[in-house]
Amino acid sequence: MAEFTFEGREALEKEATKIGHGAHVLVPKAWLGEKVAVIRLEQQETATDE
Repeated sequence: MAEFTFEGREALEKEATKIGHGAHVLVPKAWLGEKVAVIRLEQQETATDE
């Protein structure tokens, strides 16, 4: 497992949900236009790295 260090103003922990042939994570509308980072915290047995 890799280790990452980020500095920021807010943090959320959410579950990615299916959308079409991919997945998405919803963030607050106030975050529109902001730079964000998404880090996968755990890998499920059935997940594929696409």
